[in-house]
Order: sequence, then C-alpha cells, then structure tokens
Amino acid sequence: MGESINLVADTIDSKDIDCLIEWLKTYPRLTKGPLTLELEEKWSKWIGREYSVFCNSGSSANLLMLYSLIEMGYMKRNKKVVVPSASWATDLSPVLQLGLEPILCDSNLENLSVDLDHLEKIFEEESPQVLLLVSVLGLVPNMETIIKLCLKHDVILLEDTCESMGSKYNGQKLGTYGLMSSFSTYFGHHISTIEGGFISTDDYELYELLVSLRSHGWDRDLSRKTQKDLQQQWGVSDFNSLYTFYYPGFNLRSTDLQAFIGLGQIDKLDDFCIKRNVNFKLYQKYLDNSYCNFVYLDNTFISNFAYPVIHPNRDTIVEELQKKNVEVRPMICGSMGTQPFYVKKYGRLELPIVSIIDRYGFYVPNHPKLTEEEIKLICDIINNQIKIGD
Repeated sequence: MGESINLVADTIDSKDIDCLIEWLKTYPRLTKGPLTLELEEKWSKWIGREYSVFCNSGSSANLLMLYSLIEMGYMKRNKKVVVPSASWATDLSPVLQLGLEPILCDSNLENLSVDLDHLEKIFEEESPQVLLLVSVLGLVPNMETIIKLCLKHDVILLEDTCESMGSKYNGQKLGTYGLMSSFSTYFGHHISTIEGGFISTDDYELYELLVSLRSHGWDRDLSRKTQKDLQQQWGVSDFNSLYTFYYPGFNLRSTDLQAFIGLGQIDKLDDFCIKRNVNFKLYQKYLDNSYCNFVYLDNTFISNFAYPVIHPNRDTIVEELQKKNVEVRPMICGSMGTQPFYVKKYGRLELPIVSIIDRYGFYVPNHPKLTEEEIKLICDIINNQIKIGD
C-alpha cells in the first residue's frame, strides 16, 4: 500500500501559522473586533455582495438565515421550508428547531441539486414560503429555472453555498442569487478559519438584524443611527443599552484570531477554486462510469469540493479504495428523509432519485494539493471495480 490520499488538505500552511504567531506577539484583541469587520468587507468584495456577517460556522449561518426571516416577518403565509433531501444535517435541523415545517425535495443525477419537476410540484401544491437551495459538492444547479420558479410562486430563495465557493452559473458566483447565502470556512473546505462561516446579502435591514442576532440581540454592532432609533423606540439610555436586548438572539460570533487567518485565506481562494475545477475535469476525463456521469455545462464553473461517484457496486469500490489508502465518504447525508432525527418526527420518507444517491453514492478526494497522478490512481481503482462488477 502506498501513502494515503486524503479527502481534504489543510489550506492553512506554515507561512500562515508563522504570520499568525508574529501577529499574536503584538498581543492583539482576540475576540470579535476590527479584524472581523475587515474580513467581512473583504469577503463581501470577493463574493460580490453588499454585506456579510462572519459567524462561528456554516451551520450557524443557516440557523441565522432562517431565524432572521422569522424576526423580519417573512413567514406570514405559512411556515413551510423546502429543503433538498440530498443536503447536510444543519440545512434541515434548524427548520425543525425553529418550529418551521420542512418539505423534502428529491434530487437529480445531473448536478445532485433539486429535481426541478418535483420542486415545481411542491411549489404548486404546498405554496411554501422558503427554498433553502444547496449546491452539492460545488456542482451547479440550474439557477435560471430555479429563480423563475421562485418568482412565479413567490418563494424566498436562500442559498447554502458551503461546499461551492467560487462555483458559477453564467459567470455569476453561486451565493449571489438568493436573498441570503451561507458559506463555511471549516477545515477542509475551500478556505479555512479553523471553524467559521459567512452569511452574505444585499439587504441592509437584514444585515443589521443578522449582526444583532449573532450577538445576543443587543445593538452594540449596529450603525449609530439604528442604535439611536431602537433606543428612542424603547426609551433606553446609552448606558442601559449595553445590556438591552431587542431580539431573542444567540452567541454565534467568531473571533479576530480566526478573522486574521481568513484575511490571508481569501488571497488564495481564486487559485484554490481553479485547481479544484481542474481536478474535477480530470476526474471527468479519467473516470469511466456509464451509470452516472455528471453534466458539465459550458455556462458553469465548478469549484468542486469533492468528486461524487454513484454506482451500484459502491460497497466493493469503497472497500478497494480504502485498501489502497484512499479516503472516501458516503454521499454527504444521503437522504435526509431516512436520517433518524427526521424519521423520529415525521416517519421515513423515500424519494426515488435521492434513494439511489443514498444507496450508491460516495465521494473521493478533491483539494488543491491533489495531483493528476493521484486522480488517475483513484479513477483506475474505481474503473477496475466497475468492470469486475459488470
């Protein structure tokens, strides 16, 4: 057996650590402070949105997005939220935690996003208030059709872009289509701040609400005008405002230490995205999987998080990959409708396409340090097992 081929690689290198050490020697403020604001501004510029809020994880970003809709009064028609059945636990769990009503949508085998026919049927029959769209593993959904459906049926679009930094549809980055979008900076993602995440939006009122909800529901991080408006509305003095809470908030802040790391990470992000795209194309070139081959459209750019494989011989392929020291994982959460926390509350839900993904899906490494030779080796192992199985 050769050396291990890891699923992910740390994007924080020795130079980053050395810079961090030198910064720490200046004895800076480590909790949330001015560097967090600098990072938020730099991220907003990179992603192409007006405002961003840095928090402690992409999961917290999803929670904040959904809760801000409740506080803003957006959930007036009903409490129904469409969540792709092929997604992550913390796409679905905050819907349950906040007392909203989840509706699971089936997937497709072209880009692993929502099945458009099933989505339209849900919109017509259920009239949901929100779609939390997930772009799985950096693959690009059909944004044009999804946006048309949301506009037609008056559905608020939120984007979970945690696995898709830099992916584009018609030249526009994912995470810039919805009312709000979430991103993750957890270890192994496109960039890392150890733990962390962003919410981005073009809506200033939502932005200020998110900032307050992130930090207990107080007004300390709001603009001076908004602070004065709230204090006047509620008869609060400047002194008492220090411990006055206008919303039932959380503590989902990150730190300036993580923001310092993040500022350097963004400088590398374009190169990381290009390398992930090159690797994706190499997988497309070398992998011979007639059962399921993902569509790469000319009007898309795929900043792939990890390469997905779907095949009935999954178990034997996975076993062989593991024998050869190739790290491999199930296809994210498989089907959310079969996860215990969903089944306990609603019963088991089997949807046709996502059930195939659940039974036959897995993913293999993609990261900026992966070599073409390693990709060839991974593809050879998979191709050989497919031929044996056939």
